[in-house]
Amino acid sequence: MNSGLSSLALFAGTLPGSILLSIGQTVVVVCVCFDMVRALSVPRSHRRYVANTVFTTLAWPSILISAVSVLIDAASGTWQNVAGGVFVMVMVIFRWRHGGDEDSWWKGKGKKLAAWFRHQTATRTAAAPAAA
Repeated sequence: MNSGLSSLALFAGTLPGSILLSIGQTVVVVCVCFDMVRALSVPRSHRRYVANTVFTTLAWPSILISAVSVLIDAASGTWQNVAGGVFVMVMVIFRWRHGGDEDSWWKGKGKKLAAWFRHQTATRTAAAPAAA
């Protein structure tokens, strides 16, 4: 086994590692629960808007947390947990990619955030003071 993976598996067995894994799994569970609320809510309702926004926000962290958890389980040799983690990760990716929805705060925000970022990082030219 790779020394990095073995040290990752050993860290996961310590108290700080267990706390971090618990927090990460909580994020994944919250993401999946909000996806369920999103799927069961009436379209164009406030409940669906909030659920879709939370799911879209937590999808990437959930995928990354699941991937790290799968690596830790693979390094530890717990293959049932590897299979479960891969299933959860693939399910979140599938729902995120194929759950096209117009009820989201993120809809159209990419261009607005890019324009705001360009405006914030643009070089500002200061007018030269008048010569006296």
